[in-house]
Amino acid sequence: MGLCHTQDSITKRVKIMQSLENHFLIAMPSMQDPFFKRAVTYICEHNEEGAMGLVINQPIDVTVGELLDKIDIDNDKSQHAAQVTVYAGGPVKTDRGFVLHSPKPGYSASQKLSSDIMITTSKDVLATLTTAQAPEQFIITLGYSGWEQGQLEQELLDNSWLIIKADPKIIFDTPVEKRWEMAVSMLGFDIGQLSPEAGHA
Repeated sequence: MGLCHTQDSITKRVKIMQSLENHFLIAMPSMQDPFFKRAVTYICEHNEEGAMGLVINQPIDVTVGELLDKIDIDNDKSQHAAQVTVYAGGPVKTDRGFVLHSPKPGYSASQKLSSDIMITTSKDVLATLTTAQAPEQFIITLGYSGWEQGQLEQELLDNSWLIIKADPKIIFDTPVEKRWEMAVSMLGFDIGQLSPEAGHA
């Protein structure tokens, strides 16, 4: 009964809580999960049923050109885009690709997340990445991060994450090794001020 009561409370909190879509979840220094240690996760969807996001600072040893080769999509290796690193977006469906990119309409499975960011999951975007038709800026992740109903809210109560509105410059313009630090600095304090017990913003 206590568990049900707790779940009901969390569910009610979800309903009244502002959606965290187009926000960064910044892992606290106390985060021990190896996948999410010092992770910056861009939240693409957040509603009463749960949340979905993409980690934007966990590179893997695969380039865009190599990924396109694996799925038999022609690409131009001479283009800088072919040498761009692919990221691990999360532990769910790691064989599925997600492209966060600057706005460019025309793909078959796209969603506008903000005035500066779209997500596309259809293969047609991949075919353009090393061509002149590519979005101006993009990153590719394999897999995504998912939270069930109330799970993310509980993790926030447990002080696992800091929250701040997403800045596309961190996704597209900041070197990967600096993204966690830059996201923390957006909150207005230094990394050294973050103790494992510090609360979320």
